[in-house]
Formats: sequence, C-alpha cells, structure tokens
Amino acid sequence: MTPSTFDLARLDTVHVVPPTPFTSDGKELLLDPLLRLAGDLAEAGMRVFLPAAGTGEFHSLTASEVLACVAAVRRAVPASAVVMAPVGMALEHALAIARKAAEAGADALLLMPLVQPYLSDAGYKDYFETVANASPLPLLAYKRAGVPSPRLLAELAAGGRLVGVKYAVNELDEFARFADEHGGRLGLYCGTAERFAPYFMLAGARGYTSGAGNLCPRLTLAMHAALTRGNYGAAMKLLRQIRPIEDYRAREGDSYNISMLKCALSLRGYAFGPPRPPQRQITAAEREEIAGVVAAVCEAEAALGHRAS
Repeated sequence: MTPSTFDLARLDTVHVVPPTPFTSDGKELLLDPLLRLAGDLAEAGMRVFLPAAGTGEFHSLTASEVLACVAAVRRAVPASAVVMAPVGMALEHALAIARKAAEAGADALLLMPLVQPYLSDAGYKDYFETVANASPLPLLAYKRAGVPSPRLLAELAAGGRLVGVKYAVNELDEFARFADEHGGRLGLYCGTAERFAPYFMLAGARGYTSGAGNLCPRLTLAMHAALTRGNYGAAMKLLRQIRPIEDYRAREGDSYNISMLKCALSLRGYAFGPPRPPQRQITAAEREEIAGVVAAVCEAEAALGHRAS
C-alpha cells in the first residue's frame, strides 16, 4: 500500500494501542495473549491498531520484537483493519522495522517521537526522509514536542509521504490553526487519548489514540461516534465513565500509563506479565486499587455491550 492509495477515512476512528505481553521475568515475548486481545478488540469493533507503540513499551523492544507484535496483530484482526508499525529511536533500529513492516502485515508506519537530545527540524527532516525511502508504506508522525514543528509537518505533507499526524501537544489553538490550514490534506488525530479527544475533535481531529480502549473498547468507540455526530453531551457522559482509567494512568507524570493497563488486563484474564524496566512495577496495594477501577469501568462496558446486542 502506497501513500497515494491509502484511504485516510479508515483512520477516522479510535486507534487502540495494545500493551506488549512478556514472560514473568520480562525477557521474552508472549504473543498468544496479544493475539487473543487483538481478536477480542476487533470483535468489539476496533479497526485501527498500533501494536508495540508507546503503551506497547516501544522503547524497550528490539526491532524484531516490534515486527513480531505487528505480525501477531495482523493475524488476529480482519483484513479491513489498519495495523500501523511504530518506528523510531536509533536510525538503524527504525530502518530495520521500516524495511520489513509491509512483510509483517503493516499498512502504515508511525514515526515515534524522537528522544535524542539537540533535536531540530533539519535533523528530523533528514531522519524522516531516510525512513520514507526505506519503505513504500505511508507515514504518520507522532508529535509530542516542538520538533517537528507545524511548519515542517506541512512541508513533509506537501512532499507526499506524510499522510497524518498523531498530535500529542495539548496546545489547542495551535492545533486548530494547523487543522484549518492542513486538515484537508492530512489525517489529524488526538494523541493524548480520551481526556483531550473532545477538544481536539472540535478543532478538527478525526480520531484519537486510546489505551483505555484495551479495557472498554465499546465505550470509547461509542464516545468517538458521539463526537463524530457532534453530540458532545453524550460524548462527555461516556468520557466520565472511561476517565477513571485515564486518571489512574496519568498519576505521577503519566508513569502508570503502561503499568496500570498491564495490571488491569491481568485482572481481566489476559496474561500480559509485568512491564520491563524502567517502567514502574505495581504494588499489591495498587493492584487492589486498580481492581476497583477496572470493575466499575468494565461494568459500564458490559452494560453497553448488552444494550447493543
């Protein structure tokens, strides 16, 4: 699939980011739980998947582990679903994924936020173009900081390889201006999940990424549908049901982002194991607290599923 043939409308939905399951010592991938979760999420209606991305512990994964997660999700979901492969970190790591992502079943690449110091638009452009030249797949950029700038994103879009932006800088006026100017050319998505999605979608986003969707896919898909209809009252009501998950994950500088979800999935019967260092480990007291959060949200999820059936 090339940028010119990629249908951006397929991304106008929730983009779920599944965690990555490991053995109890964190040394090996366990792909069976990921296959099961991805299949269950697809059955619930999810159609865009970002395996091995930020919530999937991208920065602790080898290139081969990223590709294994992408291939597992591709096997578990319908052909109509979009699977994106994350790329980033050292350039050779990114290229190792980019060159084999299509073979693993990816429909697009997501260029993760670069973590190197002393970043510039000039350096980002060189990095982006090198990755783009290594793969025929369309690229999306994940913006979490000043680099890449809106000006550079517009330049890369004009070049034809950048098809969308996961916008994770909560500067809504800046985003609204960018959406007004470039929304017709680029797919724009809220990268800071449910708590900020209503405001981004009001400003021009067409979808948003979600970690909570691993636990309550129907709730967050219903929230997206309400936002798409312009029914913000219904969307905010659904958000209030979802946000206990997001509020917990946001504790202490978002440091529970991955750990909370992996614990919650284990409580739901998915053996995802612990996160790899340097992610925080969940204590026994926190596990009990998370159980209460999960029970309440999953009760609302089950009720919605029951009404839909």
